[in-house]
Amino acid sequence: MSSPIQCRVGQVFIPVRDMASAIRWYAALLGFEQGVASHGATIYDIPTDGETRLALDANRPDVEAAGPPRFFLWTDDMSATVAHLRGLGVTVTSDVEDIGSVLFVQFEDPDGNALMVCQRT
Repeated sequence: MSSPIQCRVGQVFIPVRDMASAIRWYAALLGFEQGVASHGATIYDIPTDGETRLALDANRPDVEAAGPPRFFLWTDDMSATVAHLRGLGVTVTSDVEDIGSVLFVQFEDPDGNALMVCQRT
């Protein structure tokens, strides 16, 4: 069966309440230079490697952040990643888990969004 919809993710939106604060937090987390939000200061495109884009979205401040992580980021060094998270005072919500193909750790951003970092094993 064919479809006109491509099986490729274009962009992931992370709901945030305070755009300026979220930009600072994600810049510290991911190590990018802070820029300016667009679309009336409601969208901020985080610089990413690869095709899939990542954006902070302040258009719906009432969105509930509950639930599991909806995407994950890669790392090549889980120990350094966990130390980085703890150094930033990030709320880490799981131990590092090994499921055979990857190690992963889960944590939250200041808006309560569940995030995850994985390392291939």
